[in-house]
Amino acid sequence: MQALNNLNQTEKKAFRYHIFYSVMEGVANGALVLNEFIFIKSLQGSNVQLAFLFQFSMVVFLFAMLANEIMRRYSNRKKFLRISGIITRLPLVGFALFPNVHGKGLDPIYHYLFLAVFLLFYTSKITVIPSINQYLKGNYRHENFGKLFGYATTVNKVAIMSSTFITGLLLDIDPNSYKWFYPLVGIFGVVSVFQLTKMEFVQNFQIPTKPLWSAIGGSFLRIWHILKFNKPFRHLEYGFMMYGFAWMSTHAVITIFYKEALDLNYSSVAFYNNAFNLVAIIFLPLFGKLIGTRDPRRFAIITFGALMLFILFTGLTEYVQFNTEILGIKIYYMLLLAVFFNGIFMGSMPILWGIGSSYFCKSDEAADYQSVHLFLTGLRASVAPIIGIQLYELLGFSTTYGFGIVFLTLAILFMIYSERNFPRK
Repeated sequence: MQALNNLNQTEKKAFRYHIFYSVMEGVANGALVLNEFIFIKSLQGSNVQLAFLFQFSMVVFLFAMLANEIMRRYSNRKKFLRISGIITRLPLVGFALFPNVHGKGLDPIYHYLFLAVFLLFYTSKITVIPSINQYLKGNYRHENFGKLFGYATTVNKVAIMSSTFITGLLLDIDPNSYKWFYPLVGIFGVVSVFQLTKMEFVQNFQIPTKPLWSAIGGSFLRIWHILKFNKPFRHLEYGFMMYGFAWMSTHAVITIFYKEALDLNYSSVAFYNNAFNLVAIIFLPLFGKLIGTRDPRRFAIITFGALMLFILFTGLTEYVQFNTEILGIKIYYMLLLAVFFNGIFMGSMPILWGIGSSYFCKSDEAADYQSVHLFLTGLRASVAPIIGIQLYELLGFSTTYGFGIVFLTLAILFMIYSERNFPRK
């Protein structure tokens, strides 16, 4: 509260909108936490389709530079974001027209429709996420940036937990309930974008002098220039590439693991997701302060290490299956340990991934740097989830997890080397 009292009027106004945005996004995202589990358990989509569903949430970032260039050319950023929010998020209302799920799932045509709607939904990220950085960087002072982002993310996690708990109960009562809360996700998603764009934003609009495709070529030259001449930032992105491959190659496999190896119901999956979010909420304010006082590469060591331990203990659950059941929730003791480390990971990663790039650049470069970061996220997403599924189908859960642990170990060692030898400018 003392930190909030020291804010200036611009920061207080922006923080109110930021909090409302975080709440609405949290309610929407909490309802989507079980999205992949719904797809594979109720709709009975295939493992490869499941990989595509997760892949869509990240591969859209391949087009981050295109979106950034289009936004540069649009004189009214607020209007552009609101229109894109409506186009990409409102189609979730169409799930109300899906037929009810029966024992054998839905016909394949509905699997493809499901994937198509979420591909469109996830494209909103390539306009909203860079804009968040620019909106916040323009309204928050440097010393308050990490703290306020951490507070808003904490509120977001609370909203996610509440929404996940409710949707888990609804799905165990009726697997078709997703038909009714997905439309609400679409509506809340649009409202959240409208709240974000209520922040004051000074757009340095310049009339474009080059054709779009020529300008996009220039955008890729900016990527090359940023990565070539800012070695500390380049090294952070190397670490993200290794971490990202580990996380993306194991994420969908862990969803399959919950279903095939542990036979969890919706309430149990919701319980584990809420448990790690509770841990994340406890650590988020600390991490929000920590990133402002430490090199992001040192911060990344904590993040990557926590994910490594989460994958390790999740894998061990296959061999150490001591568990108990409480109110229909199957509690694996080894998985609880994994969830603790996943909570540390989820408490630090939103901050590192969301604003880490901003600590390597000036305020007016934040959107460019974040667009580079998002593009590289999409690049690794184009291959990692499918490779993870193929590894699982060929070699099983343990080998897939082992590959992830090796990549995370390499990422940690490289962050230590980079921070010691290449300080930020």
